[in-house]
Amino acid sequence: MRSRPKLDLRAKSHLSYFAYVCHRFSGLLLACFIPLHFLMLSQSLRGASGFERYLGLTDFWVFKFGEWALVILLAIHLVGGIRLLMIEFGPWRGLRKAWTQAAILFGIACGLLFLYLAN
Repeated sequence: MRSRPKLDLRAKSHLSYFAYVCHRFSGLLLACFIPLHFLMLSQSLRGASGFERYLGLTDFWVFKFGEWALVILLAIHLVGGIRLLMIEFGPWRGLRKAWTQAAILFGIACGLLFLYLAN
């Protein structure tokens, strides 16, 4: 049985590795969110009263934080995916530090803009 190759510690400390982990982590959390979202939407098929009851839960601070986190996760996942597409299919090669920084800043900016517009 072959063992997996050892990843150099310098590679794990690179900013592109951080972008990779953020993209994977945000994708996993979004995949966990989708069934909950569909469960909430399915309540509307049972009638308006059941749906209103579940919508009443969204007034709690936990759900407000979850909405904010969802916007940030979507922004990070979107920009991380675009970054990967640019690396894979662009005429340039290699890892671009500026793209990674722009992706992180875009995610933070989307979260702050959401907080500003939500109030």
